[in-house]
Amino acid sequence: MSSAPPRPPVPRPPRMKKEESFLGKLGGTLSRKKRAKEVSDLQEEGRNAINSPLSLILVGLHPEDTQLEENEERTMINPASKESPKFKELVKVLVDWVNKVLEEERIIVRNLEDDLYDGQVLQKLLERLSEHKLDVAEMTLSEAGQKQKLQTVLEAVHKLLQPHGWAIRWSVDTIHGKYLVSILHLLIALAMHFRAPIRFPDYVSVQVVIVRLGNGPQCLADGAASLSALVYRMMMGRFERDAFDTLFDHAPDKLSVMKKSLITFVNKHLNKLNLEVTSLESQFADGVYLVLLMGLLEGYFVPLHSFYLTPESFDQKVHNVAFAFGLMEDGGLQKPKSRPEDVVNLNGKSTLRVLYNLLTKYKDVEE
Repeated sequence: MSSAPPRPPVPRPPRMKKEESFLGKLGGTLSRKKRAKEVSDLQEEGRNAINSPLSLILVGLHPEDTQLEENEERTMINPASKESPKFKELVKVLVDWVNKVLEEERIIVRNLEDDLYDGQVLQKLLERLSEHKLDVAEMTLSEAGQKQKLQTVLEAVHKLLQPHGWAIRWSVDTIHGKYLVSILHLLIALAMHFRAPIRFPDYVSVQVVIVRLGNGPQCLADGAASLSALVYRMMMGRFERDAFDTLFDHAPDKLSVMKKSLITFVNKHLNKLNLEVTSLESQFADGVYLVLLMGLLEGYFVPLHSFYLTPESFDQKVHNVAFAFGLMEDGGLQKPKSRPEDVVNLNGKSTLRVLYNLLTKYKDVEE
């Protein structure tokens, strides 16, 4: 019998290392899942960006500012506007003024939103300014109690301001909600009404945004809120724009020529008393030069007991300017449109208006 031929060996695949056979496959699976998740996340981010009316990132809002209730809407200042030098100056002027008024109460305000929202500081501020005690609880910790106090305080404010034509740009909800624009409007109105010895910066405006929580926080709209317009349009009547507004806003070169003419005019007469003016706004702010100038222009000596020759307080300076305004009316000029407080507060337009009226009437008066 013949034996069967030997069978050829069956080839076997090369043995894989243990880590290649398990971890390699696992790694490939995880890598594919990771890439799929990244694609999914990217698609979701794209859908959110498309569906959002305005990007919260673009307006720079802090995440804490968007922690709202469902369908709650909040108006807030664009953080970039808070970095404006004029905005910072306005806030500092108001904080310093409030702290000065409340000095004897030993109250120090550092942050307007956090320190004024509950009505406690506003109560003390209004009581100090009006010299009238409000019938409210001294301490209120609950939200309902705080809003009730705010309601009482703001009603007292409205009784003071509304007869003078002030537009009310604040409410209990906006103050308690720490809406800074409303708080600033309120403080500016109080400062102007009570003739605070402070000077506001010109042309202050901020960008505001409205945020609502619907399907995620959404920035619905943005716009501008003017803060300094109140200072010049609302207090003691509204004044129409005149040539000085145009000069200040659009013709600084012509404004400079006008100032030089006024300086030449006033020095022509004040030089008789060995006085000289180099800055119209600052040197006429205490009213002394204005009183002396009227005496020189009308040709009489003003008794020194009629005004403060070296005024120290804001009220003394206001007295001097108001006294000079009275001398102008006695001399046949119309009552100045400017307020004495504006001149004392170094408001350039107000001072130039007064001096320009004097130049127009007395330009031919000999030295």
